[in-house]
Amino acid sequence: MVPPDNLLAFTLAALVLIAIPGPAVLFSVGRTLALGRVGGFLSVAGVTLALIPIVGLVALGVGGIVARSVPLFTALKIVGALYLVYLGVQAIRHRKRAASAAIDPAALPRSHGRQLWQGFVVGITNPKTIAFFVAVLPQFVDLSAGAVAFQMLELGVVFAVIALLCDSVWVIAAAAARTWFARSPRRIEALTATGGGMMIGLGGLLAVTGGAKA
Repeated sequence: MVPPDNLLAFTLAALVLIAIPGPAVLFSVGRTLALGRVGGFLSVAGVTLALIPIVGLVALGVGGIVARSVPLFTALKIVGALYLVYLGVQAIRHRKRAASAAIDPAALPRSHGRQLWQGFVVGITNPKTIAFFVAVLPQFVDLSAGAVAFQMLELGVVFAVIALLCDSVWVIAAAAARTWFARSPRRIEALTATGGGMMIGLGGLLAVTGGAKA
């Protein structure tokens, strides 16, 4: 178990880091604008679920290998960035269908499982998350307490819960704005296109930047 003092320090640090809008927030807001509240929550849940295997890999030492391998890190980053661009393009292409669904949700059947899976893919293909955990988690582990891998898993779960709650707040805010826009089909078309544009921009940003926030 992580000593209480270390756990408190990590929780405060995680709150500060997560409260600062980063790629995860932009993705969640973009998905909410494009798909609505449910799509936003499922996307957040998918990204959060992806943190669990990432933390597990870091705890087992695999994350360190990825973080130190430039080719592997770069390849994973490009795959994740291209997937974000793909999702953004799809949102823009289907903006008229999204407008119809905003007025009549039955007009556009959606697979919740697919939305969850897409969020998971975005989360699992972000190598910066691995690098972040490799750099941060060990700082709050107490070697004298033993079970280092378990301590890192515990810290990772705490981080995931905080991220889920904070990103959900952003989804609620974005959904409220979307509700107002949904009063006009043209507004929701523009908003959906904006959400798609945000995801495309985020994919491009992640492809060209280095050690940004997870």
